[in-house]
Amino acid sequence: MTIKPFKQKYWISIITVAVILLVWSTITYQHQVSQLIIPSPGQIWTCFVQLLQDGYKGTSLWGHMWASLQRLFIAFGLAAVTAIPIGLLSGYSEKIRAVFEPIIAFIRPLPPLGYYTIIILWMGTVNASKIFLLFLGAFAPIFVSCVSGVTRVDPDYINHARTLGANQWQIFAHVILPASLPEVFVGLRNAMSIAYATSVAAEMVAAVSGIGWMVLDASKYLRSDVVFVGIILMGITGIVLDKLLLLLEHQMIGGRERHA
Repeated sequence: MTIKPFKQKYWISIITVAVILLVWSTITYQHQVSQLIIPSPGQIWTCFVQLLQDGYKGTSLWGHMWASLQRLFIAFGLAAVTAIPIGLLSGYSEKIRAVFEPIIAFIRPLPPLGYYTIIILWMGTVNASKIFLLFLGAFAPIFVSCVSGVTRVDPDYINHARTLGANQWQIFAHVILPASLPEVFVGLRNAMSIAYATSVAAEMVAAVSGIGWMVLDASKYLRSDVVFVGIILMGITGIVLDKLLLLLEHQMIGGRERHA
């Protein structure tokens, strides 16, 4: 019996995870490696269950997760509703692009934490400063992908639409926007990854809640089991968020298989 491609990929992923867990268990078997360096999978699971029951520093585990995700969702939503229209219009109009491109070119290569100190000086360490930091981190990749998507639209599509009598708005709405959607989703996925990584880093600088803060605080007390639980939860959450965006992309553009 032939294994279908998607099932084959599915099983390869399962086997890969199983091998990692096997190697991990072997290395930590009978405490051959210090628990402070690499806790065993059993210790990680026990710590996870304990955090579910008792929380960490007076806040439940899901409370820390939600604190991080709430900041992420607000910032990502604001970045999407502003960067997508600005990026698409910038790709469509060279004059609009000339206004925003220098700003994005300046902000894009800067590490977010590099200018976080300035944001803290302006806004303090409240949630708003973290949300603004994530917004800046997510805006640039969405903008760049939107501009790229518009500029890569086949000119023949635009010429055919004009031949049929379409005006500028109709060309933008019915030709350029649909053709740009794959690139737009590439930008959204990249922005989500950057914003999530930035949110965790921001919590390590100035926060009293969130999964990033929990990891940093646990490291001060050599609680490597809590650190590993936090890191694993971050990774799983990142995968889930990316898959949700990929699912939305498939729903909106007909399930084109562009991404691995």
